[in-house]
Amino acid sequence: MTHISKNQVKFVRSLGQKKQRDLEGLFLSEGEKCTLEMLKRFEPLMIISKEPIAALAGSEAELLEATDTEIEQMSQLRTPQGVIGVFRRPKSMALPSAEDQLLLALDGVQDPGNLGTIIRTADWFGITDIVCSRDTADCWNPKVVQATMGALARVRVHYTNLFDFIGENRGCSSASMRCTMPVYGTLLDGRNMYEESAIPQKRNGIIVMGNEGNGISAEVRSLITHPLYIPSYPADRETSESLNVAIATAVVLSEFRR
Repeated sequence: MTHISKNQVKFVRSLGQKKQRDLEGLFLSEGEKCTLEMLKRFEPLMIISKEPIAALAGSEAELLEATDTEIEQMSQLRTPQGVIGVFRRPKSMALPSAEDQLLLALDGVQDPGNLGTIIRTADWFGITDIVCSRDTADCWNPKVVQATMGALARVRVHYTNLFDFIGENRGCSSASMRCTMPVYGTLLDGRNMYEESAIPQKRNGIIVMGNEGNGISAEVRSLITHPLYIPSYPADRETSESLNVAIATAVVLSEFRR
């Protein structure tokens, strides 16, 4: 292993900024487990650790050694994990089709921790593609990558105009409310999702989850064909006003996979 240089330390640290990640087309992973998972899908530029990692023997990645202090300088976490990977982001990915699979769509989810947890949850329930509005948090944010616990290696995350994706690309029209496949969304005035026929079929379609504070935007809401509501329990007792969006996603996906 070659010891990391001061310029490399500075460069890795700079990747904590979205502007720099976008410019370089790179992202960071932290921790041995997460980094090894990223290796299954993404091309590594360099992997930095305090000591050799047996699982990386024979790897084509540039392996660099760093001290505890240098790891702390580069880490984006409060508690550095001792291993940092620098990976190339995919250059382009075609938007997925909902004709033969269930897609998850995120409309303005802002918190990196929530996004990371949603990606991890999607991986657990077999969702391979998540389509996000452009104002959704950056999936390459180190906090998001860390929260996915490696799931980002199996779940593809796309950014686009969500209204256009659901509407034009999926055959839906807000004027006619006709759609070639179901578009589900969690709304306070939706139908109890546990009621019979609330979810007519679970094979394909789009499930929309909204912003932490404002929910699904009015524009995207106009395309929802099956509004769903997660009931609290018991119904006659006062409970929290709403569920965290990551928890709500897990509840909804669990019902779709039941």
